Amino acid sequence: MNARPYRSVLYIPASKERALDKATTLPVDAVIFDLEDAVSPDEKASARATLKTALADKTYGARLRIVRINSLETEWGHADAEALRDMDCDAVLLPKVDGPAQLDALAAITGDLPIWAMMETPRGILNAAAIAAHPRMAGFVMGTNDLAKDLQTRFRADRLPLLSALSLCLLAAKAEGITIVDGVYNAFKDDEGLRAECEQGRDMGFDGKTLIHPAQVAIANAAFAPSEAEVDLAKRQIVAFEAAEAEGQGVAVLDGKIVENLHVVTARQTLAKAKAIEALSAE
Repeated sequence: MNARPYRSVLYIPASKERALDKATTLPVDAVIFDLEDAVSPDEKASARATLKTALADKTYGARLRIVRINSLETEWGHADAEALRDMDCDAVLLPKVDGPAQLDALAAITGDLPIWAMMETPRGILNAAAIAAHPRMAGFVMGTNDLAKDLQTRFRADRLPLLSALSLCLLAAKAEGITIVDGVYNAFKDDEGLRAECEQGRDMGFDGKTLIHPAQVAIANAAFAPSEAEVDLAKRQIVAFEAAEAEGQGVAVLDGKIVENLHVVTARQTLAKAKAIEALSAE
């Protein structure tokens, strides 16, 4: 099992040197260096050069370095993809993925570089299973703003209009064992709203949340990390189950609840994630 944490995934404009520098100090699990929405058309070419220099010269430690390029259907997409072959990055993020054919086209340029997909179109949501099964696919990023626009939904704090799309992508990602991170929360000064949406995403099964501002990092990190109570329960479940097994029993009872092997699997995942977060924080 890959316990690598993806609690906080921060968008950084690839054209902003100050932001690229600041990202080296932020306690995020991954960075999306954005060549798409965050970069104006007249800065696209220079942003590639700025990002290439930053990735070569700056140390981002254990943070996963993902580069979001422009769609291959745009005038900048192919140049972005070709530039990645000489960049020191960990993955490429392709926006507006509708189906596997777009991933084939990208992989033909970027080779073995892992691909992440922005899941932000109705057609892409309907093709989520086929997209997740692509051999180069490593992760989904929910593009909830674009998706809400295309679905013509209204904003609701409970995100009810988006739950079907979120759930379909979760099912596809979990079926293929790839990472999936939730969409952004736009009101970056609304801590309580962000916390509630992080908790909703966590409870649904997302691995973390994409963020638009450094002020959101601490809340996302806390929400998607195992709590002390969860770690304590996981340890006690493992001990109780192993003791029951030693006595020839298939189940244990802890705190008045049955503990089966499936609970132990989850408990071990919880402890592995907590250990990975601790190691990341120590760097």
